[in-house]
Amino acid sequence: MSSTPSRIRALVVEDERDLADVLSRVLLLEGWTTDIAGDGNTAIRTAKADPPDVVVLDVGLPDMTGLQVLRHLREVNPAVCVLFLTARDSVEDRVAGITAGGDDYVIKPFAMEELLARLRGLVRRASIAAISVPDSDLVVGDLVMDEDAREVTRGGEPVELTVTEFELLRFLMRNPRRALSKAQILDRVWSYDFGGDAHVVELYISYLRRKIDRGREPMIHTVRGIGYILKPTT
Repeated sequence: MSSTPSRIRALVVEDERDLADVLSRVLLLEGWTTDIAGDGNTAIRTAKADPPDVVVLDVGLPDMTGLQVLRHLREVNPAVCVLFLTARDSVEDRVAGITAGGDDYVIKPFAMEELLARLRGLVRRASIAAISVPDSDLVVGDLVMDEDAREVTRGGEPVELTVTEFELLRFLMRNPRRALSKAQILDRVWSYDFGGDAHVVELYISYLRRKIDRGREPMIHTVRGIGYILKPTT
């Protein structure tokens, strides 16, 4: 299936299957179309069949290096955005990746929000599928979030949030009227290797409710056996 103007196509090239699945789910929740490749040859074949707009590329692959894969990807699409994943923290490795044509890199282990922020930045700079890049404001009912200014209001009144509360609310607001599991929330708001459990989600949901819903008709609802959902009051 080819990309449409309203959907960014991402290719995740990562031989650690659990991480690749998490990255894929997170990008799907961003509204992107996502393919997964577990090795370099599969990545090259996938890119030729359906050229991606953005590639998340692990440097260490079982059959070839990420730098070798990048050279093939550039042959398919010289303008493709490439974000390297690397467990190596040396300056030489990072310089090699950028010199080879990579646009950015993230060192493992990483926070998922950092990776997403870097990918969004690449997309904005490349002007890819501009309709898919979130506007500064998210609006659900009388709840408004300015993502750039990191400000939230409900009914015109400011709501002060911590960094984690802000990211949790942003995830809920990007998926209004959608029941989100605690596992999805952990994957999206906390890093993939966080190792936490559902209690941390319950705790932060309670914090949000105090700030968003107290004294007002509630917007954050519990979906028994699943997780939580954010819905406008009207």
